[in-house]
Amino acid sequence: MRHKILITEFMDTPAVETLRAKFEVDYQPEYVHQRAMLLEAVRGVPALIVRNLTQVNREVLDAAPALKVVGRLGVGLDNIDTALCRERGVTVYPASGANALSVAEYVIGTAMSMLRGAYQASAPTAAGKWQKVKLSTGFEINGKTLGLIGYGEIGRLTARLGRGLGMRVIAHDPALPDDAPVWRETGVSPASLEGLLREAHVVSLHVPLIEATRNLIDAARLSAMRRGACLINTSRGGIVDEEALARSLIDGHLGGAAIDVFATEPLPGGTPLARAVTAGVPNLILTPHIAGLTTEANTRVSGMIAERVGAFLEKL
Repeated sequence: MRHKILITEFMDTPAVETLRAKFEVDYQPEYVHQRAMLLEAVRGVPALIVRNLTQVNREVLDAAPALKVVGRLGVGLDNIDTALCRERGVTVYPASGANALSVAEYVIGTAMSMLRGAYQASAPTAAGKWQKVKLSTGFEINGKTLGLIGYGEIGRLTARLGRGLGMRVIAHDPALPDDAPVWRETGVSPASLEGLLREAHVVSLHVPLIEATRNLIDAARLSAMRRGACLINTSRGGIVDEEALARSLIDGHLGGAAIDVFATEPLPGGTPLARAVTAGVPNLILTPHIAGLTTEANTRVSGMIAERVGAFLEKL
């Protein structure tokens, strides 16, 4: 019997073909935006593969009584009702670690860009506006303090890259006691949240979106950051108060922000951050939830999930 797999979002072609060699694959990446068709297609399917947009909630699970395994092409699980999956005996496989390097490089790359503050000058330079004095006041990343909120796998890889560039790295993670071996092993110092915000030149978020982290970075905590610091969010929208962030950038308290995730995705026009871009706020980088998406990461993520879902189905 060839088990059936439904894939509702983009997956790397070689991984899809690997699955097709052994299973019946229904590859329908447009179903993420066609809920009724998704609910119909998932009936009788033992395996479902999604990214971050497909909501695997009670509605989907009720429509899929034969479902046994969900593969997540990424690491965040906030779009999957994991508690209900456990209750119904559905195994969930995230692609843990497969896109960590892409996210870490995004953090360090955008940090360097914001600290230097010189890479949005192509148009005036081409027009003969020689802003040499204005663009000569950026900063080197060497010697700056990188503050990581959350110190899991991605945070630790980001720390390694930052330390390789001469950064001092501190991190806040309530799940890790101050005497945990990982601090000594990685050369990173534990810090309170308040201390981290006060000291760091660059603050990067690496926590899931749960009730304890919703609006974790609000107006008060943005004000507590050192003047001129930069904020990077590659974790989840909803952790940063977007309106408060826009105000902090417009007021000039923060030196920059790189935001890859938003409370509502795609980002609607007219939101505070969209208005900040229109207003010409410097050093504001907005990207469409792609920090973990590179050619290499897509290959690793898709290959990992294909292997795990395939191995699971072969045991049925």
